[in-house]
Amino acid sequence: MVKRIKLRTLFIGGCITLFFLVLVARVFWIQVLQNDFWHEKAIAQWAHTSVIKAKRGTIEDRNGSVLASDVPAYTVVVNPEVIAEQGLGEEVIQGLHELLGKPENELKALVEAKDKNGNYLKNREIRNEGWKIDKELADKVKEFYEGLEEEHDILETGVGLITEQKRYYPKDSLAAHILGYTNRDGVAIMGLEKYFDEKLKGINGELNYQSDGKGIKLPDSQDTYKPAVNGSNFKLTIDSMIQRYIEDAMQKAYDQYKPKSMTVIAADPNTMDILGMANMPTFNPNEFWKTTDQGDFLNHAIKSIYEPGSTFKIVTLAGTVQEKLFNPDATFKSGSIRIKGYSKALHDINRSGWGEISFLEGVKRSSNVAFVKLGYEMLGQERLTQYIHDFGFEEKTGIDLPGEVSGRVTPQYSVEYATLAYGHGKVQVTPIEQLTAVAAIANGGKLMVPHVVKEVTDPNTGKTTVTQPEVVRQVISEESARETGSYLEQVVSDQSIGTGRHAYIEGYRVAGKTGTAIKVEGQDYVKSKVLVSFIGYAPVNDPKIAVIVIIDEPNVEVGGGTAAAPVFKEIVSQSLQYMGVPKTVESAKETGTKVSQTAAVPQRSTPDLAGKTIKEARELLLDQGYDFETVGGGANVVSQYPEKGTLLASGQRIYLLSQQGDQTAIPDLRGQSLRDALEVLNLLKVGIAVEGEGYVTEQTESDQNGKKLVTLKLNPLNEHGEEIPVAAADEDAAGSEDSGG
Repeated sequence: MVKRIKLRTLFIGGCITLFFLVLVARVFWIQVLQNDFWHEKAIAQWAHTSVIKAKRGTIEDRNGSVLASDVPAYTVVVNPEVIAEQGLGEEVIQGLHELLGKPENELKALVEAKDKNGNYLKNREIRNEGWKIDKELADKVKEFYEGLEEEHDILETGVGLITEQKRYYPKDSLAAHILGYTNRDGVAIMGLEKYFDEKLKGINGELNYQSDGKGIKLPDSQDTYKPAVNGSNFKLTIDSMIQRYIEDAMQKAYDQYKPKSMTVIAADPNTMDILGMANMPTFNPNEFWKTTDQGDFLNHAIKSIYEPGSTFKIVTLAGTVQEKLFNPDATFKSGSIRIKGYSKALHDINRSGWGEISFLEGVKRSSNVAFVKLGYEMLGQERLTQYIHDFGFEEKTGIDLPGEVSGRVTPQYSVEYATLAYGHGKVQVTPIEQLTAVAAIANGGKLMVPHVVKEVTDPNTGKTTVTQPEVVRQVISEESARETGSYLEQVVSDQSIGTGRHAYIEGYRVAGKTGTAIKVEGQDYVKSKVLVSFIGYAPVNDPKIAVIVIIDEPNVEVGGGTAAAPVFKEIVSQSLQYMGVPKTVESAKETGTKVSQTAAVPQRSTPDLAGKTIKEARELLLDQGYDFETVGGGANVVSQYPEKGTLLASGQRIYLLSQQGDQTAIPDLRGQSLRDALEVLNLLKVGIAVEGEGYVTEQTESDQNGKKLVTLKLNPLNEHGEEIPVAAADEDAAGSEDSGG
């Protein structure tokens, strides 16, 4: 018996010893032999990375008005576990359905979501209706779930909001095709947002730290910090008021003619700053998902090519003037002309012609025969195609927008060179190519690179990069450009036979050309489908703006002079007055001849807006072409600056205050005079600090003794009207037989 007990004790002791040896061996294996492996595993458990989101750069117009920026956004989330515990399922589904418009069956699936084991899930985002909503709707959601808490006397309803960021376009569809948009995930899809995405989005930073199993940071945590690099801020050449004039004028024509599409571009011909660019139909980048036709996103201004028609005659005219071949008083027989080797005659739009007329009359009437003689017979094939190339029609302009295409000029036979002279047959161009070419005539013969970015500022370093005017080549001499412009002016000013007479603007000298091109389907021209256009610039003596208007397939038979020229007139007349360009008046001397004199544009005074609703005031100011900004979130105008009856300087902005006090957001005052900035801030009843002299270039906000303090940094403007230097441009640097202007 004792022996058995001893054996059992020995056996148990041996097992314990063996187990201990195995345990020691295992510990040795883990802690010594596999030390590196398990150490890395532990670090992975302790280590955490927190992403520091970079701020996407803002996009402003040339006057500092914000066109795109990041703003707070809110995502609605539900917690199925809590909702089930509180028994609020039906109330939550019904309430969120009414607020967000999401179908009840989809909300039910989210509110009652379970895992594979049948347990309720904890957090579910409501997409897309509750994803990145604005503050107004978020406030309603918050009011809803706080109401549930109060009604049921509970602390948690299972409904909440997550604060995020989203891209916001405060002017909605204004300049949509230029700006493009980012989707709800923040991915840039088109336009400037896409083209400059790398510069705009910046680089996210990160914070690496160590914590215990409960997520509490360890005392001896080895932190590493990589700061975020915020995206660059862009200031564009676009002027929001001119862009507004463009889109308003387009909308009227679009509603009247119901075309397939419309395109308008406006530029300063001296620098090729794009002042405005629009297409219709268009879209709202804040609600891009509501646009069902993908064609609405196409920027025809740079991506579509078309047969230009008679607006292309400007190139032929300029070439013959440069070669000293154009004699305005020489005559020819209008109506039709035959090309050797081609059986059919080429005709004017008036097939019987106007008899024996001068070449200047031929330009005014947009005679195809006149331009065949000028381009095909006088210039000849080689020189004609060389001028077309020199004006940039077979290459991209280099505009800083994505997806630009180049035109095609591919004549082979004699008749194709003949029709090329008046813009038909084997020639297709883009709107931006045409505007750039005509701007070269307006600015004294220089072909320049168009651009929409005026300057880029890196917020991390404060460095600003300015886009300088860039000359591609001198196409024709300054004298030839001036002479060509004088003939194009008569196309508009001759109210009897000028095809561009509907673009005439009282008080301003306008040069331009109409175009009406019958479209091709397959191998045939379809007379019921036309593309009508007008292109020109003003004032002729000192060009400030060049504009092209294109209407593709209007629903009635109209030409460029009838449909497109009035759109040009409305845009240019409003823009020149807004820019403060003086008008000219004509006075008769004793001899009876008319002499042009410069007259200052009468200063406009501020209308009385106090007491009006913001909507009423906005409509009035837009209709009369004032530059303005609303401040506050109220429905009515509480006060305004400048006061009613104040004479406004050119380009001076009107501020409408809809609420007063510290809760009001401070408007962007950059570019304003100190006096204007002080008046606005005094109305807002905030503290003011001023550094420097001149015009506001920077503004910052802070709190001082519980009151908002705005600090203004001022700098003087240089001779170019900017706070940054601008270098001067480097001076060295087969068609339809019946189509017409």
